[in-house]
Amino acid sequence: MTTTHTTQARKQQWAGGLMLFAAVMLMITGVIDIFRGIMGIAADDVFIATRGYVFQFDLTGWGWVTLILGAVAVVVSLGLFQTAKWARISGIVIAGLIIIANFLSLPYSPLWSTLMIAFSGVAIWAMCVAQPRETGPRQGAPRVG
Repeated sequence: MTTTHTTQARKQQWAGGLMLFAAVMLMITGVIDIFRGIMGIAADDVFIATRGYVFQFDLTGWGWVTLILGAVAVVVSLGLFQTAKWARISGIVIAGLIIIANFLSLPYSPLWSTLMIAFSGVAIWAMCVAQPRETGPRQGAPRVG
């Protein structure tokens, strides 16, 4: 029984660490996307102009999309710090959308897009692997007292 309790405690510590990691990664991704969105809206010279790209969009439009995704990612990461279930589900969805948006903007800013795809992928992995804490006795577990 002690071994089972120790194993469960280690799993909970591991899961808690992964959720904290996912929250931090999503926060970093969101903040960077907010800055990229502001640069896109301001039509900054940081972005590379490419011709003949299949997914060619207006830089200002992409700036707004990136800014909104970044802001939502920051809010969701704050929920992950609180270990809220809604934040975990929303975090996976938002990180997936960030991956898609950065894939589509890859020719405009290849280094940042690749970095954001990697950050978001690691955040999704951490949110999927971590198990939420159990709040009550498990089914079939003996009750004490």
